Amino acid sequence: MTVAQPAPLDRAFAALADPTRRGILEGLGEADSNIGAIAERYAMTLTGAAKHVRVLEEAGLVATRKVGRVRTVTVGPRRLDEVARWIDDYRRAVDARLDRLEALLGRLRDEG
Repeated sequence: MTVAQPAPLDRAFAALADPTRRGILEGLGEADSNIGAIAERYAMTLTGAAKHVRVLEEAGLVATRKVGRVRTVTVGPRRLDEVARWIDDYRRAVDARLDRLEALLGRLRDEG
């Protein structure tokens, strides 16, 4: 049985759902890091840090390269454009609904 893989947007949101992974991304926006430094910064094991990085990497948000025993983590090839676009579309839809509600309430107020 083949398990369907989540869409890229789903993987990005799943990766971003965790505050530690968001923190890792924020730190990588300033400078590359390595798994050991990430583990130290978040007081976790190397295995724990590697798991967080793997989720981010599978979402395309970070990239890793191994040189000797050190795995360096950098900002990945996939930007958050797709996530931002989805959020903007959702915001516009909600704003449109709220505008319609406000117009309805205005009409009811004027009639009453």
